[in-house]
Amino acid sequence: MPFRRLRVYCLVPTKARCACHRHGSFGKDITLAHSKDSNFTIRKFAYSRLLLATLLLTAVTLANSQDEKKAETIDATAMGTGTQLGKTVSVKLIISQFSTEDDRAVLVDAFKKGQNQGLVDALSKMKPVGRIAITGTVGSDVAYIRLVRTDTGRKIRFATNRLIRFGEAYSNSRTIAYNLTAGEIDLNDSDKSKSAGSLYPASQLIINKDGQLEFQLNKNPWKLVNIIDWNKAGSKE
Repeated sequence: MPFRRLRVYCLVPTKARCACHRHGSFGKDITLAHSKDSNFTIRKFAYSRLLLATLLLTAVTLANSQDEKKAETIDATAMGTGTQLGKTVSVKLIISQFSTEDDRAVLVDAFKKGQNQGLVDALSKMKPVGRIAITGTVGSDVAYIRLVRTDTGRKIRFATNRLIRFGEAYSNSRTIAYNLTAGEIDLNDSDKSKSAGSLYPASQLIINKDGQLEFQLNKNPWKLVNIIDWNKAGSKE
């Protein structure tokens, strides 16, 4: 097949083409324009990323601030009684929200069906409503915190599953049966010095001989003193 020469027509006017070739600027201008467009796109993308990150950070900060405002904190000193007499630990109860009457009904029904283990199982399925930290422990979530009005102020009851330590589980210690941590804080609004409470670090819920519910403890209860209700927990409920 005979070889045919292809003709390429330039759309740039002759004079302009000659000037471009003469100064060597035609391709350079295109390159510079493309470079400028690329830099603009990169800067625009970077600014967009920065703006997005700022908005996300602001949203997280606001959310954390709101959570902090909602949280209520109670500090107390727990004094040992009986065999723990003379020992003291610090207790911090952080309340995110109070459990409802429906939550209480769920626990009562669970206990009726499965006694203490039924209560433990029900607590494990509940969403945490607070957190408790006792000196010497890493702290744990609290599944149930109930507010009860009294003639002198407010009573706060709480219960959650106790973290079973590895040594207990490995040796199959009898303390495993005491798989609840519970307590009660009686806040006296008229006289803060009369606020008191009890802490049951390791306990189980039983029905006593009189048919009443009570906590049976592995050891003795701890007496709560020096109670500080920083945010007046439940005073606005």
